[in-house]
Amino acid sequence: MNCDYDTFVKSKDRVDPATGFDVDPSSLNPALFEFQRDIVTWAIRRGRACIWADCGLGKTLMQMEWARAVRDETKGDVLIVAPLAVARQTSEEGARFGIDVHIAASDDDLRPGINVTNYEKLGKFDLGRFAGLVLDESSILKNYSGKIRNQIIEAARGIPYRLACTATPAPNDTLELGNHSEFVGAMSHHEMLASFFLHDGGETQKWRLRGHAASDFWKWVSSWAVLMRKPSDLGYSDDGFQLPELRMHRDEVAVDFAADGVLFDIGERTLADRRRARRESIEQRVAHAAHLVNASDEPWIVWCDMNRESELLTAAIDGAVEVRGSDLPEVKEDRMDAFKRGDARVIVTKPSIAGWGMNWQHCSKMAFVGLSDSFEQMYQAIRRSWRFGQTRPVDVHIVTASSEGPVVQNIERKSQQAEDMYLGMLSSMSSYNRETVHRGTARTKDTYKMKNEVGNGWDARLGDCVDVVGSLPDESIDFSVFSPPFASLYTYSASDRDMGNCASQDEFIGHFRFLVVEMFRAMKPGRLVSFHCMNLPTSKARDGVIGIRDFRGEMIRLFEECGWIYHSEVVIWKDPVTAMQRTKALGLLHKQICKDSAMSRQGIPDYLVTMRKPGVNPEPISGELTHWAGEGDPGHAGRRSINIWQRYASPVWMDINPSDTLQYRSAREESDERHICPLQLQVIRRALELWSNPGDLVLSPFMGIGSEGFESIKAGRRFIGAELKESYWKQAVKNLRAAEIEAGTADLFATGADESTMSNAAT
Repeated sequence: MNCDYDTFVKSKDRVDPATGFDVDPSSLNPALFEFQRDIVTWAIRRGRACIWADCGLGKTLMQMEWARAVRDETKGDVLIVAPLAVARQTSEEGARFGIDVHIAASDDDLRPGINVTNYEKLGKFDLGRFAGLVLDESSILKNYSGKIRNQIIEAARGIPYRLACTATPAPNDTLELGNHSEFVGAMSHHEMLASFFLHDGGETQKWRLRGHAASDFWKWVSSWAVLMRKPSDLGYSDDGFQLPELRMHRDEVAVDFAADGVLFDIGERTLADRRRARRESIEQRVAHAAHLVNASDEPWIVWCDMNRESELLTAAIDGAVEVRGSDLPEVKEDRMDAFKRGDARVIVTKPSIAGWGMNWQHCSKMAFVGLSDSFEQMYQAIRRSWRFGQTRPVDVHIVTASSEGPVVQNIERKSQQAEDMYLGMLSSMSSYNRETVHRGTARTKDTYKMKNEVGNGWDARLGDCVDVVGSLPDESIDFSVFSPPFASLYTYSASDRDMGNCASQDEFIGHFRFLVVEMFRAMKPGRLVSFHCMNLPTSKARDGVIGIRDFRGEMIRLFEECGWIYHSEVVIWKDPVTAMQRTKALGLLHKQICKDSAMSRQGIPDYLVTMRKPGVNPEPISGELTHWAGEGDPGHAGRRSINIWQRYASPVWMDINPSDTLQYRSAREESDERHICPLQLQVIRRALELWSNPGDLVLSPFMGIGSEGFESIKAGRRFIGAELKESYWKQAVKNLRAAEIEAGTADLFATGADESTMSNAAT
């Protein structure tokens, strides 16, 4: 076993390492429930972590106790950043649990220990002076400008201990997941997208998780974040954490409305129509909501979406206080506190102002008078009252006008979609979270499978190509032809042994080098290896620039560094129109010529690059060329060796049929991101006739579905191949057996290369 290689493979495991310190769980605040104590212990050990716990599960106490432990360990100060008015609430809860949390508006107000401030005041602090930083309701980051978000994340890089807490991490929001990943230092947003996601279509904001990446992605997220809606999600008892009933009421106010140019109400609405309908129905909706609230003597939260709604509601509802975006921060805090204390029975405000962080379990009734299309804002607003600690059923009235169209159905649809995605996220993370929170360890990958099938002159091995080639005797291979993978994460598998599954080009080159060294050892002197490749387009999202990466050159330089001689290469023409239709590459589009041809480029061809091992070839490859592999006729004089050679000697092969490949669909799995692209059979035939003798042993370290072996057997060569993915390996075995039948097994290996010889040479 190659210990260096084994260590390298383990280094590819994408689990963010812990950077914290150990703490005795019994030393933590006795007010913590068991699940809270274990989460805090895990977060302290992590050092930089996220707690995604639903409303009312005690995030405030957990983050304060985390801050206290960091303070005791480092003797440095810790800053908690919270939404408006939540700073006061945090300080009050700290006093209740015996934790001193000081409210600060700027650096001048700081005291040694734990301080809390609002996001709006964060610019008045030098974050570099803190040992620990806590973001309360961290999902709110995406509501701020990119400049403020970047300032927070950039400033946090120098803080050794970081904690982000939220109840609603959006599972389909790559920006939010990226914000949290960057904050804890696990990966940048761009690195996360490049590692686990695919950019589909022409819309730059649409990304989807790669099929093979799903398990590793959630394992990676679970290494720095814990997610729960209730304690039982992590294996604890739910006693005391059952939510009361949530009762949703749809109150539709009848209003006549017709869009411009339309005589009758047709139901469907454009966004402009809906906004106009909302403006024109304000009086009716306000009157209905005011009637509901005034007929009650209980506390109410009345949510609105427009300033005019807020003004009219405050005027129409007895004893209502209004909180507006234009109010001074101190005024907002005073009025929200007055509502929490019971000094004000009714509060009128927007979810964007007061929908985050506040604990208003004293209120069990609310109304939405004016509904935006943001499901998250509505969810957060409802959870101000419907949260653990609430003892009564919560009634939510959604007051809309009949003229607004299907706005409620739209929110309900988004609600169901979010619920389905959240449950999927919870399912993906819970097993990892249970193990890390309870035991503090991360799971390791299962041992990969190894098998082999042997036929008449061929050996197909399931396993890591580095291990397979490493097991071959010195100077036992006569020729090698293959198509290498490249750093395109999770295209074919989630295995760390998959060379295509690399997070960067440097990691790929480091991985591939192990194979090149083993191939050099196993190749006979003076013999050749031919690899099929292309240069790779770069993207702004993944690489920072639109251009082309010299993958061909990087491969040549790698082989040369390992002792090989750059022998030759040929360009294989590809139709740029086909490439444009398949990839929609900006540089190939005709409209780009008309817009700015400085970004236009030619198509990207394939290459067959051949490298030679130094030394004298002990068995010359002699004889005339007898088989033409290509489209059309090699020359006017017929298929003579000279005519064939003149076509083969061309530096550009224009006559390769790109469709002449083995069938592959039966080997493709549902989670594969792309159809595999087998090496064209005509290219393999040419390489075999040019650079190998009948009976030679041909190696393909990336066998795939067996294209190189299929042609080798038909051409009277022996073959050994390695393939990591079992579905491809099984298809390769079928294709190799079919090649035996097509070639005829009776006299195929007249040179004496029978199965026993094959076994001796390849093991």
